[in-house]
Amino acid sequence: MTEIKFAWDAVGGDPALLSRVSTVVRRGALEARLPVRELARSCVGACALAAAELGARRAGLAEVPEVRVDDAAVAAAFHSERLVQVDGRAPVVFAPLSRFWRTADGWVRTHANYPHHRARLLGALGLPRDAPAPVEDVAARLAGRSALEVEETVYRAGGLAVALRTPEEWAAHEQSAALVGRPLVERERLDPAPARVLAPVEGTPLLPAAGLRVLDLTRVLAGPVATRTLALLGADVLRVDAPRLPELPDLHADTDIGKRSATLDLATQRTVFEDLLAEADVVVTGYRPGSLDRFGLSPEALAERRPGLVVAQVSAWGAYGPWGGRRGFDSLVQVATGIAAIEGAAAEPGALPAQALDHGTGYLLAAAVLRALTEQSYDGGSRFVRLALARTGAWLTHGIEHGPAGDTAHDAAHPRLAERDSALGRLRYAPPPVSFAGGPADWAQPPGAWGSDAPRWSRAQGWS
Repeated sequence: MTEIKFAWDAVGGDPALLSRVSTVVRRGALEARLPVRELARSCVGACALAAAELGARRAGLAEVPEVRVDDAAVAAAFHSERLVQVDGRAPVVFAPLSRFWRTADGWVRTHANYPHHRARLLGALGLPRDAPAPVEDVAARLAGRSALEVEETVYRAGGLAVALRTPEEWAAHEQSAALVGRPLVERERLDPAPARVLAPVEGTPLLPAAGLRVLDLTRVLAGPVATRTLALLGADVLRVDAPRLPELPDLHADTDIGKRSATLDLATQRTVFEDLLAEADVVVTGYRPGSLDRFGLSPEALAERRPGLVVAQVSAWGAYGPWGGRRGFDSLVQVATGIAAIEGAAAEPGALPAQALDHGTGYLLAAAVLRALTEQSYDGGSRFVRLALARTGAWLTHGIEHGPAGDTAHDAAHPRLAERDSALGRLRYAPPPVSFAGGPADWAQPPGAWGSDAPRWSRAQGWS
């Protein structure tokens, strides 16, 4: 329970409520050299407890419902993007150019799942941007360069590549120093806006976020996991993407379950966006810190136009330090921060058994939003919460210990999955791991086609 306490403290939770949490420890779940299972259990547990707390407040319950965290459900959820299938087709998790490469002095990892990132990587290496599958050509270009040279060259071209570092090398890096003094979850009150009364909820299942409107401006993977969780809990979640940047089909099928999906060009459709903002309760952003500020989407600017808003932000490296404005993904953060070195063998780097920084940070982000909503209901104020994958990584490497192995057998190769029909086809997916007495067992709706919904709200609002 110690690891759940740390996460619960990080989102500002009442320590007395930890007595409402029980865990089911499963042998074999998320096995790794680092305590990945404990991190995953902690983040999901904090999120479930935050949901139960808000649900109890809105339903007028005398006691917060009991929370149950099962390692089997958590492990499946942390592999959700690898387990999702549409009509039996296995997902594409990493593109051919998203991988480790040997360099003249070590290793570098690239990320090129999206077409524009792939094109920038190839351009940085002096290769044709539209080459079909130049794995051998990329390997040859990288073999003669230093890892740090590749990292900087690709970054300057707008691509994604990170040199492998040991934990000691990362500890000496300026970005690591910028993260060390920061809390796991940054929480801030932006203004003295008055408390907003939450409309009561009733019936079964208990939906703590029923009627709340969440504007989802996120992409892979932590942000969508957070908003997917808020959708599970009853929120009207509208994901908005730029028309020119479609989501990868498998990621959409996995992370947009329970949501609606619309496209919106912020440069030409500002009136539409402002109409959405005027009735939003929560805005979640997952782009590079500062990249949306030119559209008036900084936390302060959003709260000024919509007092009482909860603004949540997640990034790879944090909003500070020399890498504060850099793009990043879980796989790259693992490489930079020494995690890949810890999990690797003598001959080559390794990886965590799941994109645990993404998923863990996503559930923590949802927990922080839920707690901010609870606090607003009696203390008011626009709220801002911020998390970073690299800060979660620091917690994994230095803040958690391995717990008991567990007595219950659990075959990680055969996780518990669900199936349902959808507009995309027959969908197989990992059920939600967030569980509390009387709460929802599944999402209310499957994902529709990407970008197929109108950019407008669909449900009654939960504030009065």
